[in-house]
Amino acid sequence: MTPRRDYMSQLETALGRSPVTALLGPRQCGKTTLARLFGKRSAASYFDLESEPDVRRLANPELVLGNLRGLVVLDEIQRQPALFNVLRVLADRPDADARFLILGTASPDLVRGVSESLAGRVEFVELAGFDLAETGVEAWRQLWLRGGSPRSFLAETDADSMAWREGFLRTFLERDIPQLGISASAAAMRRFWTMLAHWHGQTWNASELGRAMSATDKTMRRYLDLLTGTYMVRQIQPWFENVAKRQVKAPKVYLRDLGILHALLDIPNEATLFSHPKVGASWEGFVIEQVLRALRPGSAWFWAAHGGGEVDLLVHINGRRIGFEVKFSEAPKITKSKHTVVDTVRLEHLFVVCPTTHAYPVSERISVLPVTQIVDLPARIARTGLAKQPLGEH
Repeated sequence: MTPRRDYMSQLETALGRSPVTALLGPRQCGKTTLARLFGKRSAASYFDLESEPDVRRLANPELVLGNLRGLVVLDEIQRQPALFNVLRVLADRPDADARFLILGTASPDLVRGVSESLAGRVEFVELAGFDLAETGVEAWRQLWLRGGSPRSFLAETDADSMAWREGFLRTFLERDIPQLGISASAAAMRRFWTMLAHWHGQTWNASELGRAMSATDKTMRRYLDLLTGTYMVRQIQPWFENVAKRQVKAPKVYLRDLGILHALLDIPNEATLFSHPKVGASWEGFVIEQVLRALRPGSAWFWAAHGGGEVDLLVHINGRRIGFEVKFSEAPKITKSKHTVVDTVRLEHLFVVCPTTHAYPVSERISVLPVTQIVDLPARIARTGLAKQPLGEH
């Protein structure tokens, strides 16, 4: 079993200072396993709201939960949204001696319900699939191909992994979407999701997608928000700089789990991936997800100007504006225009991330970074005089 020490630490901190902690994330990312491992530390009371016996045990939830002490875990809480008001009452009791850990597959309605009912009483922890720090950097190719869902990544073979992802897609569309109270046909959502896979890494254009699906812009936006709210899609908003250029204003869209992207694109193995026309976009999405997991910035953007010039990812870390360019090349070319972009967007440093083996500086403010060193980014950025230090040193 892959240890998830960082998430265990996050849960311990959140439960220590808040009466309710919400552990949210996509289906099959390991929420239940993590909660059970954490609960073993303190003999937690556990309720699975997809289990009929557990649902019957909670026929009178305020009485049952109010008599418990220590950690109480409520799994799949989106099945019983009425429990949010009960938890609010219990969390406000002056003699409360219980801490509640609620687990759920996020949706816009679920997050809204938790935020409104438990405002000031809940802390959110977002769980995702495995990342490079958890799998080990030497497994980056397998993580890229199969994605971070534990059962997909840990499958015996690529074929087993692909079979699991196909089953996940079918279950998500046919069972999970209706259970989340979302009215969208499985066939329409599958078609939209597949089209979005081909749109991966591009700026959002609802009109173009709508024409292809014979649907309105509003419907396309609703589908996109649905997949974003369930952690299937990431939207990265544009950054605006006061420059004399016409800048891109639409967000870029990425499928967060690259294994799901590859299943939708019918990419079963590494050989097919490397020869696929979307390999560059897939690589970009993989690197962006790993950088965001390593740095955990409050917000992230991209910058692009019509007619040329872009930064794939832009973050603020301790007041420092850091940019990332993603290249699927072992020897990326750093053009003169890239130096101009660094000045235009006023980046303190630009990392060019690629599948090479060694880090090296290109200039004072531009460096090439191997994908295997993404996990070291927090330490690199924290160093004083980042731009002047040789990046190959640890």
